[in-house]
Amino acid sequence: MQDDVRKTIYSALIIFVVGVTLWVSIVFINACGFSLACNKGITKTERTPVPTLQPAFMPAADLSIQPQTNPDVCRVAAAELIGAWAVANAPESEPFPFTDADGRECEATFADVQPLFVEPNFWYNGSMSCVSCHSADMTLSLAQLDLTSYAGITSGSRRADTESKGTDILSGGTSSLLYQALAMSNAEIPGHTAALTQGFFISVGKPLSAATPAP
Repeated sequence: MQDDVRKTIYSALIIFVVGVTLWVSIVFINACGFSLACNKGITKTERTPVPTLQPAFMPAADLSIQPQTNPDVCRVAAAELIGAWAVANAPESEPFPFTDADGRECEATFADVQPLFVEPNFWYNGSMSCVSCHSADMTLSLAQLDLTSYAGITSGSRRADTESKGTDILSGGTSSLLYQALAMSNAEIPGHTAALTQGFFISVGKPLSAATPAP
């Protein structure tokens, strides 16, 4: 009698396990197919048809066209203006000569040069001002160089304190430390990128003589 009960229980368990296994297999095959990767189970991405883009017919900009020259204002590369100022022994108030991009003889003053050191976004869009790194605080200023004022610039770099003189950065004109630092790209120095040497022009100063009228 006990043997019959055991057989009945074992049979019921086997039938239950086989039934559950068969049910799980049917569900898996229905959802995933015969691949264990279950690619059929991946949710399909609903895509919206994208219309074909129409080609643009705007003419390309002619980069060879130069800005129209203002006869009353000169146009010069920023670094070249600083170089000309250094060549003229860096006067503070007296005008100094330079040749502009159109070959005209012009003159400017330190007041025309100073914005290149103290104003942000001047050399190119997003550029830092020179004084953000070369400030009047010798404990923080890079290279101990103060570009905030005429006195600071002419005091040079590598200064021990605000009262002392440092290395001359203006002697030599276009061979000076100041001009070379601006005219030569140095990506290792923050702010001294190639953008400084790529012909950035400013309108500044005035011609030394009036333009010759056309015959």
